Amino acid sequence: MTDELVLPAPCLIVLIGPSGAGKSTWAEAHFPPSQIVSSDALRATVGESEDDLAASDDAFAILEQIVEQRLTRGLTTIVDTLGLDAARRRRWVDRARRRGLSAVAVVFTTPAAECRVRNRARAKPIADRAVAGQVRQLAEQRALLTDEGFELVVEPAVARMAPRHLAKTTELAAVQQTTPTELQFGLQVPVFTWPGGPFEIRSRLASMARAAEEVGFSSVWVMDHFRQIPMFGPPWHDMLESYTVLAHLAAVTERVRLGTLVSGITHRNVAHLAKIVATLDVLSGGRAVCGLGLGWFEAEHHALGWRFPPVAERYELLEDALELLPLMWGPGAPAFAGRVLDVPEAMCYPRPLQQHLPILVGGNGERRTLRLAAQYADMCNIIGELDVVAHKVAVLHAHCAELGRPPDAVTVTQLSTTLVGRDGDELDGLIERLRPRRLGAQRYAARVNAGTVTDQIGRFRALADAGVTTAIVSLPDAGNGGAIERFAPVIEAFTPAI
Repeated sequence: MTDELVLPAPCLIVLIGPSGAGKSTWAEAHFPPSQIVSSDALRATVGESEDDLAASDDAFAILEQIVEQRLTRGLTTIVDTLGLDAARRRRWVDRARRRGLSAVAVVFTTPAAECRVRNRARAKPIADRAVAGQVRQLAEQRALLTDEGFELVVEPAVARMAPRHLAKTTELAAVQQTTPTELQFGLQVPVFTWPGGPFEIRSRLASMARAAEEVGFSSVWVMDHFRQIPMFGPPWHDMLESYTVLAHLAAVTERVRLGTLVSGITHRNVAHLAKIVATLDVLSGGRAVCGLGLGWFEAEHHALGWRFPPVAERYELLEDALELLPLMWGPGAPAFAGRVLDVPEAMCYPRPLQQHLPILVGGNGERRTLRLAAQYADMCNIIGELDVVAHKVAVLHAHCAELGRPPDAVTVTQLSTTLVGRDGDELDGLIERLRPRRLGAQRYAARVNAGTVTDQIGRFRALADAGVTTAIVSLPDAGNGGAIERFAPVIEAFTPAI
């Protein structure tokens, strides 16, 4: 056993090695029994015992069915057989790849003498010559495994699972340690349904914001909704008005920037929004960011009796807002006549304390949203992991080039839900405690980007390399205490030494 293996979840793991090599022992030490499909155990199920070789055909027929069904459902599956049948291996790998799962071969090159000793200690050992033959088979096949489609061919080590995109970037944590790059972090607070109910919301928010500032978050963000959105809970869960929340946070913090991710363009009269944001900037000492988006939650509009304009009209309104807001925050009272907005006096006093109050455009739309960000905004927020972010940044930069703006004129933020544990054991405990009853541990882990501190450092290094300047995280357990502090080592890894 050498270095830790971080394996992509979900995946197919095929154990390959002679009898007595330690395959079953390794699997049982690192994976729950429900994930292990063992030919020996199935022989005992359909025959008299694990040693009932007459039951082998039936046992392998059932094994094939179980592997097929588990891979079809996208479940991590550890196949515990000798693994020396190349045709079977190729069939399993093909099934996994057709369903978008990684295939991993774990090769047990245990010395033949040690295998013989272990085999002889069993109640029903096989012949030494059989063990020797299996060792020869493995030696002959070892070099061929990479050609069978396995994404990884590794030797056994201390192992744990991580969502696929985190497992692929884990090695970048070491790169960040030796050749660090800077990255800022923001905290998003999307839920307010916490123990203690509304009576404790005020104090919990203050504690969270102060803790975020203390550990090094550079910004705090809230959603701009008037009822909870489906991704975070039912509509009757507590939801506070965004700018009132930000005003409260301005009063209890000193350094973090404050903004919405993002204000739907249909939620307020745009001139009124300009006044609200300017007031926030004054009361926060110049820390406001104005987040804008097209708006998408039609059910929220209908429930509150608001008109939900067609998408083309919302784009016109958004572009008008991007032109009007700087006028509102500037000197004088110029008239503004836009595509759908008409403001006779674009006046706002007191003006923001910031000479240039930054505007963030949220959304992944390549043809319209990212172009508007490239043309008017200071920041844009992208939702998605590394492959999505890299592509969207390239699109944004192309729009900037076409419009004559330098690519760094629009900084990129990325929003994600992020669950972090100090180590694998703590992370597993958090996943089990937080996951909904009907959602399995690995699917929940993927949904919340669950990873250890090391996993997250690698993940965020990859995002920084792709062009992200601020990673904004929503911590699933932020309201229960400790989550912000657990994230602190990730921030520290990207903070330059003073």
